[in-house]
Order: sequence, then structure tokens, then C-alpha cells
Amino acid sequence: MKKSSMRAIHCLPLLLCLGIGQALAGTPIDLRHDATAAAHISISNIEGSVTVIGWDRPEVEVAGQLGEGAKPLAITGSNAELAVKVEPQGGSGWFNWHGDNAMAPSTLELHVPQGASLEIHVISAPLTIDGIDGGSIVVNSVSGKARINAQTPSLKIDSISGGIEQAGHAERADLQTVSGDILAPALGSEARLQTVSGHVQAAGGPWRKLTLSSVSGDVQLAGKPATDGHLGIDSMSGDVQLQLPADTSGAIHASSFSGDLRSDFGTPQKSGHGPGVSLDTRLGTGRGRIDIETFSGDLRIRRQD
Repeated sequence: MKKSSMRAIHCLPLLLCLGIGQALAGTPIDLRHDATAAAHISISNIEGSVTVIGWDRPEVEVAGQLGEGAKPLAITGSNAELAVKVEPQGGSGWFNWHGDNAMAPSTLELHVPQGASLEIHVISAPLTIDGIDGGSIVVNSVSGKARINAQTPSLKIDSISGGIEQAGHAERADLQTVSGDILAPALGSEARLQTVSGHVQAAGGPWRKLTLSSVSGDVQLAGKPATDGHLGIDSMSGDVQLQLPADTSGAIHASSFSGDLRSDFGTPQKSGHGPGVSLDTRLGTGRGRIDIETFSGDLRIRRQD
């Protein structure tokens, strides 16, 4: 066999691999669409990642890579109502992404007007939002972590196994996870935090209304109710630590069925009719309300320096 033929045969596997690699490579994304300053923007991605950054231009820009097996991407809608949606080729719906319709991960990198409102749906795609100032934010996630750094009047996140990290300021926040952790150090006047087994670490206020619920995840909360505000915490088996500023005003009612209760305010009392310990005391004018209950988790109420 001639040497040239032998070289062609040896190169064939490499050429095949290169050809397959090129076929499976993602498609670069370069899309733009005019947008109003307070546009509502809907974004969906199944697998990969989503990054959204606010800027001062009246325009939406999408970059990144579209995964193999996805339909061609487009920005649809009007200047005030836009949508960017990754979908499988031949799929009958957004959640029909397994089997023959499986897609390679898609990376979406968006710049949007900083005053825009966002509605984002992701399955296995970590999410980062930064620089939004003024618009509301709604996120639905299955397993990707959501990192939100924004000044927003309303933040709502529902997650199953992905964690939530919030920064900036959310005047109203509704954060829910099943097994993901919640880190929320910049909560505004109203908040609802719920988790099954995730750890919660949160701060902010003063709160007109804050409710925090956990099944087995531990809770660390720092802040106080506003005048006539209400702070409520309940936990099944997770430990709870509440740090209250020295100038807190409110009536405290705290109890645990089988956990330990310690407080820098008032004196806990053991039940005279079976297990359990409780605390009832007033701070300052007593106009706010603080209610805390655990079943088997330990409870600590500390004075914040």
C-alpha cells in the first residue's frame, strides 16, 4: 500500500472525530432587540446557564452558545414585552426535553435595561442576575442555584433543589426551596421564606411582616419587626437562632415542645404539665409581635451587638 494511502487511513479517525465535534458544537448567539426602559422580559432555558446583567441602553442583547438539538433562538415580542426561550427541536412542549429531544446545554448571556422586570424559568441551569434596579423579578428553578443582586420592589423565587442567594435589596421577597439553602441578607419590609431541609440565613427589616417556615433546616435570622409589625418563625426539627437589635420593641412569645430554649430577653419557663418550655416577654413599647415555635429544634434569642 502506498504511503499516501496509509497516511489517509491513519488520519481518517481524527477527521471523523473533528467532524463529530464540530457537529456537536454549540451555535454562537448574537441577537439584539429594542426595548423600553421598563420592559417585561421572559427567559427560559432547560440546561446550561443564564446570566442577566442590567445596563443603561434601551435594548436587549443576547450572547452565548445555543446547545446542539435546540431550535434556532430568537427574541420575540414587542419592545415592551419580550421573550427568549430555548426549546428542543421537534418537541411538543418545553418540558419534552429527554429521549430523542435531548439538547446539549445552552449558555445565555443577556444584557437588559436595568429597570426591566424579569420572569425566568430554568430547569438544570444556574442563574445569575446583576444590576437590575426598579423592576420586579420572578424565578422558577428546579436544580440550578439562583444568585440575585438587584434593587427590586418584588422578588419571588421558587426552587426545588437549587440554592438561593439574594443581595442588593428586595422590598418584598417570597423565597421558597425544598432542599436548597437560602441566603438573604438584604430583605426589605415584607418577606416570606420557606424551606423543607435547606439552611436559612437572612437579615434586614424592620419588617412589617415576615414569616419563616422550616421543617428540618436550621434558621439564622437577624432583624426586628417594624412598629406594629409581625415576625413569625416556625420549625419542626431545625434549630432556630434569632438576633434582635437592642432597640427592638415588641411582645415575644416563643415555645419549644422538646427542644432547648435560651434567651437574652426574659426568662424561659418550663411547662408544669409535661414537656415543653416557653417565653413571654415585652421589649420597649411592645407594639410589634414576635412569635417563634419549634417542635424538637433548639431555640436561641440573642441580643444583637
